Amino acid sequence: MGAIYLVRHAQASFGRSDYDRLSPQGEQQAARLGEALAARGIKPNLVVAGAMQRHARTAELALAAAGIDRAVEVDQGFNEFDHDQVIVAHKPAYKRRAVLLADLARTGHPARAFQEMFTAATERWTLSDGEGYAESFTDFCERSEQAVRRTAGRLGKGETAIVFTSGGPIAAIAGRLLGGDDKLWLRLNPVTVNTAITKVVSGRSGLTLISFNEHPHLDGTDMLSYR
Repeated sequence: MGAIYLVRHAQASFGRSDYDRLSPQGEQQAARLGEALAARGIKPNLVVAGAMQRHARTAELALAAAGIDRAVEVDQGFNEFDHDQVIVAHKPAYKRRAVLLADLARTGHPARAFQEMFTAATERWTLSDGEGYAESFTDFCERSEQAVRRTAGRLGKGETAIVFTSGGPIAAIAGRLLGGDDKLWLRLNPVTVNTAITKVVSGRSGLTLISFNEHPHLDGTDMLSYR
């Protein structure tokens, strides 16, 4: 069987204007991920990443730390959903970033307040028919699934791929392979850990989810993060 390791990107710069850049901790996570890939003896025949900067930088640092010399191919199907648009559709006033930051600051617990707001915004997205969004939730889940199937189709018997992507696509893929409703995504997405590994195998019966959100390389460290 072929194996696909879906890797969530390392910690991005949450709360900064350029979220897509890895934070200093994210860069450390990516290097530690690479060491873990090497320790597991994972030698990919194919490396794929979404088109986002955080995907590319995580791949660069992890592959270097793992001693893997292989070109990274870009597949936009593994891109994250547009979280800014999802937030603005939920509350149009948040199109002005200053309004969002001020509302969060007034709570006294901005990180917690953001998570509560973001949960409500994503729930609205999943329950909508797509009106008001450039990409509906159903379309997002479909393109995520098609991206992993496209990758699987390129693997020969016993070959391996590493995919650097985001938590949203990983949760969508995992939910569909578990045979659940797409709404299972609402439970899986919030718990995806930065640089966690989800393993999918491809065989005669199709794609099978073997593991979800593995992150032992972060156990015993202060580097565990979810955003």
